Amino acid sequence: MSPLKKIMIAAAAVAMTTVIVGCGSDEKVDMSSAQEKEVAERLAPAGEVAMEDEVAAVAPAAPASAEPRSGEEVYNSKCFTCHGTGAAGAPKMGVAADWTARIEQGMDTLYSNAINGIRAMPPKGLCMDCSDDEIKAAVDYILEGSK
Repeated sequence: MSPLKKIMIAAAAVAMTTVIVGCGSDEKVDMSSAQEKEVAERLAPAGEVAMEDEVAAVAPAAPASAEPRSGEEVYNSKCFTCHGTGAAGAPKMGVAADWTARIEQGMDTLYSNAINGIRAMPPKGLCMDCSDDEIKAAVDYILEGSK
C-alpha cells in the first residue's frame, strides 16, 4: 500500500472518530432564548394526525355557497386562462369568428363539450368544483361577449 493511501485512510479514520464522538456529546451549548425558540420551531412536527370524527368536531366543513357562481365569475376565475389568450388553440372570447362554427353545431353540443372536454380542453376546463349549470353560464357569458 502506498504511503499516500495510508495517510488518507488514517485521516478518514480520525475524521470519522471525531464525528462519532462529537455526535454523542452531552455538552450544553449556550443559546439565547430567541435561538432556543427558533430551534424548537424547526424541530416541531409539521402537522398532527387526527381521526375523521375528531376533525368534524373541531372544524366543521365550510358550507357550500347557496348561490351558484355567475358565468362571469367562472370565466374570470377559470376560463380566462385559455379563452382570454387563445392558449392551446382555444377560441378567444370577443372574437366572433372563433365561435361561429361552434355555435352552428348547436348549444347542446357547446355545453356538452365544455362539460366533458374536447381536444385540448379538459372536462369543465379543470373547474372541478363547478356545477354543470355554472359551466353553461360561463359558455353563455363567453358567447355574449363574442358577438
